[in-house]
Amino acid sequence: MSKSVEFPTARRLPSSKTDQWVGGKEKQKHDNTERQKSGEKLARLTIDLPDELHRRFKAACAKSRTKMRDEVLTLIEKWTQEHS
Repeated sequence: MSKSVEFPTARRLPSSKTDQWVGGKEKQKHDNTERQKSGEKLARLTIDLPDELHRRFKAACAKSRTKMRDEVLTLIEKWTQEHS
């Protein structure tokens, strides 16, 4: 009697570029550090989103290698310019 065991294929390791992005060493598309360095006062915004929408937004930001915060800030800036 012999048994055969199958092991799942190994996952592909992230590229070094992904490691740099995760580690914060790669420049982001939207970098708001100038805003923070300028001493501009910041205010906090907290919203509740449906879980599925949050997951899709988070995945889309990860795919485009941007921070969720930066994308929300860009959306709010565009919206206020259009509606001011």
